[in-house]
Amino acid sequence: FIAEMKGVEVGEVDVPVVGGHSGATIVPLLSQSGHTFTPEEVKTLTHRIQFGGDEVVQAKAGLGSATLSMAYAGAQFAFSLMEAMNGKENVVECTFVESNVESTPYFSSPVLLGKNGVEEIRPVPATNDHEKELMKACITDLEKNIEKGIDFAAKLA
Repeated sequence: FIAEMKGVEVGEVDVPVVGGHSGATIVPLLSQSGHTFTPEEVKTLTHRIQFGGDEVVQAKAGLGSATLSMAYAGAQFAFSLMEAMNGKENVVECTFVESNVESTPYFSSPVLLGKNGVEEIRPVPATNDHEKELMKACITDLEKNIEKGIDFAAKLA
């Protein structure tokens, strides 16, 4: 979305996305992208990033989902992890891990990958006022999502 809006190659865009995996729990840190945005662009991009999966489902008239996007993200993470495990240094990806980065027991934040997998869980990068508000909404929803997940897993045990 950002590459399209700014007229740059997709490979030139790197935006940390922290929080969770659905709706308001997805917090794109546009301020960290190296691009400047108007308030209207921030609003548009934030919504598209948070609800892009819904856009795909609507485009497919309810006959599909955004699984290709998730597969691509998973593949990108796997490639980064393999590079790090093979000795490439300073490989950082955002991923959802158990941590104390925020008040929730799990949170997606930047992690340093290395020969042993996740070497370091890093804090959320600096945020602007808009992103701080997004983080508040994220934490509220994410706490509920995590509780549901833990309850579901407990029933399977």
